[in-house]
Amino acid sequence: MDKTKIWNAVLENLKINLSTANFSTWFPQTFIIKIKKIDKNRQIIEIGCPNSFARNTIENRYYALIKEALDQITERQNDLIFAIKPHFIKVSRDKKIKRQKETLFEEKKEENKILIEALKKTSLRPDFNFDTFAVSSTNQMAHAAAMAVAKSPSKAYNPLFLYGGVGVGKTHLIQAIAYSILERNPRIKIVYCTSEDFTNEIVNAIRRKTTEEFKKKYRSARLLLVDDIQFIAGKDRAQEEFFHTFNSITRVGGQIILTSDCRPDEINKLEDRLRSRFEGGLAIDIQPPDFELRTAILLIKAQQKKIHLPMDVAQLIAGNITSTRRLEGFLFRLITEIKTKNEPITPELTSALLGQTNEATIPKRLVRPKEVASAVAAYYEIKISDIIGPRRLKPIVIPRQILMYLLRTELKIPLEEIGRILGGRDHTTIMYGVEKVTNNLSTSEALRVDIVGIKQKLYG
Repeated sequence: MDKTKIWNAVLENLKINLSTANFSTWFPQTFIIKIKKIDKNRQIIEIGCPNSFARNTIENRYYALIKEALDQITERQNDLIFAIKPHFIKVSRDKKIKRQKETLFEEKKEENKILIEALKKTSLRPDFNFDTFAVSSTNQMAHAAAMAVAKSPSKAYNPLFLYGGVGVGKTHLIQAIAYSILERNPRIKIVYCTSEDFTNEIVNAIRRKTTEEFKKKYRSARLLLVDDIQFIAGKDRAQEEFFHTFNSITRVGGQIILTSDCRPDEINKLEDRLRSRFEGGLAIDIQPPDFELRTAILLIKAQQKKIHLPMDVAQLIAGNITSTRRLEGFLFRLITEIKTKNEPITPELTSALLGQTNEATIPKRLVRPKEVASAVAAYYEIKISDIIGPRRLKPIVIPRQILMYLLRTELKIPLEEIGRILGGRDHTTIMYGVEKVTNNLSTSEALRVDIVGIKQKLYG
């Protein structure tokens, strides 16, 4: 099979797995440049793309999908290289190609219009899709399960139950599933709500004697997404109605997706019959984002806002803020600052703003400066008197600077006061220590681990 036939077979495979809009946007001008055989089981395939933007997008989003198709078609293991090389077409075909492009553009425009209307109707956010969801080891399994459900609703995992803390991406991921399904079938009946919405609606339906309308709305759904299902626990009528809704949807092959802050077996006052159904599918824990994922999230958010965020600045922010929601809040503040002052985004400006921003994790209790000093000293197994004293021994320098950083960012203590706490040191010394820790957090995994460990001692 020559390279043209191989690539045509790959394109046919991609058409099945991708929406028409995505396929027509990225793949019409792609082709195989050359195939280099390494041995009987392995080869390198170079793929031509029309421009750098297309190359980066295809390589980042669709590498695994293309490789899987090529491995199956060629019956070999393939290493892929993506290059910028326009696919030249004969001049005699220009008019035909132009008409094809215009037709594709019009079809894409109409599809987008229908999709946007469908998203509005179901109260889904258009920016919550798989393309804007950053993946790392903390959410990789949940992402893979969500992709499987989006590809084969009700056949992969039903229900899909995602649980984890605040801001880990549960809502983004379940809405991305709905977005993907709507891309293929914008007329499918989707209902998205929180458990509070569900409870309030059943209460109002009882009061207004409209329970039949309520049942019709929810039980006719082919995809039901419910956020924070744990809040349904302890509400007898809501649990009873959800039990029947669950059965009605799954009985006809509908898909149910739920999110919670804990596993089904940890939800207090949840009826056993609901718990057994929640546990009958796939329950996946989503952990808080690690440093790499926080950096990726920042870059994606900045791109959505059409702002160029330098990598070193993104790492600087990600090293100092661990909450996803506060990352977005800080980015908004940074953008406002540069627009107001008409300045570029720099590490210096970012560091200054970080010095005024409390860290992402909200303390569970108020702590005093002595407690912070005690926690740092205990973590590094040194004496408090050594940290706050005048000695400048190397093993004490880093713990002392971490103490400065924590007093400034956690307790919001002025630089002069921190200097007084640390044995009468000058405020410029404190400023230097805080800035050094702030900057090193973007590059040192060990430092990030140490600060998390100290905070656990402080807040439990």
